[in-house]
Amino acid sequence: MIPHMARKSISLQLDAYDKLRCAKLKGESFSAVVRRARFDPANARGGSIISALSTLTVRESDKKAVIYWEKSSLPERTRSR
Repeated sequence: MIPHMARKSISLQLDAYDKLRCAKLKGESFSAVVRRARFDPANARGGSIISALSTLTVRESDKKAVIYWEKSSLPERTRSR
């Protein structure tokens, strides 16, 4: 037996409801959509993101991987040998 789940009614503006409805998969409840939603942190603004990115370091192995993938995505005749 499924335990009784508390319910809460909410009001949404139509644009918010449309976003929620569009995110809903076949057979999925609105509750399931909300549970799998990922919300941006409150400080996810351009300045805070640039600041956070500036503290990251790039490892030499990462640089080599980027070069490898860039070269491998080029057409065969343009790759340097």
